[in-house]
Amino acid sequence: MSRVRLGAVGYLNARPLVFGLDAVPRFQLRYDIPSECARVLHDGKIDVGLIPSIEYLRGGPYRIVPNVAIASHGPVASVALYTAKPIERVRSIAMDTSSRTSVALVHVLCARQFNIEPAVEQRGPDIGEMLAHCDAALIIGDNALVLDPRREVRLKADPTYDDRGARLPPGVEKIDLGEVWTAMTGLPFVYAFWAGRPGALVRNDVAALERARDAGVAQPEKIAHEYFAGSPEHQALGARYLRDNIKYDLGEAERAGLELFYRYAAEAGVVAGTKRLDFY
Repeated sequence: MSRVRLGAVGYLNARPLVFGLDAVPRFQLRYDIPSECARVLHDGKIDVGLIPSIEYLRGGPYRIVPNVAIASHGPVASVALYTAKPIERVRSIAMDTSSRTSVALVHVLCARQFNIEPAVEQRGPDIGEMLAHCDAALIIGDNALVLDPRREVRLKADPTYDDRGARLPPGVEKIDLGEVWTAMTGLPFVYAFWAGRPGALVRNDVAALERARDAGVAQPEKIAHEYFAGSPEHQALGARYLRDNIKYDLGEAERAGLELFYRYAAEAGVVAGTKRLDFY
């Protein structure tokens, strides 16, 4: 049986889903930022990818690995708008080029919650440069998680980020988009899941991905300690984040949240339409 080319996301929040998979001969693992993970799946360079949830509507046909996702129910901590003025006065937003789903979520929330129609532009996740050009900035992943107004920080996951660090400017507000979504809908938000072409996985493969998730979720301290090696402050932050903010199920509530997001995204013109969730 040939190996499965598996494309994962390099951020901390994805590490529980790949816990131990590098030792499974069946899988050939690579890491990318979310937008790139989607691109290589669409281009056929991997068989299964941990793709941004919005990309399920933009490629395929795909099947979804059941019961496994990156989600939140309330504050997520790592997907945020940073605003230099009250959100109702925001007229432009710089969007993190690493993101696909969070960009779509911003469009949905602008239309349905914030009641604004900002101009948008794509920029690398440099908070200073983004806010020099726009009223607000979308930043995701590790870059958002560790961005702190009190100090300069070093950011590790995104190779396009300036590794000299970033400081949150005075007077800038962080709006947690997971928190806004759940307050608006009462439902979880699903950021990413495993998806691939029909036939790419057999039942044992699906079970292996579920076992990796279960093992990783049980060890947030170990994962955060290894990921943020040499930084006790970030290790503690990362462990809390994995325990308290990120959820890894794709159950009934998560599916309801995902289907609602797809409907809202289509209504906002982010995607051409919705489609049924098909699973392995």
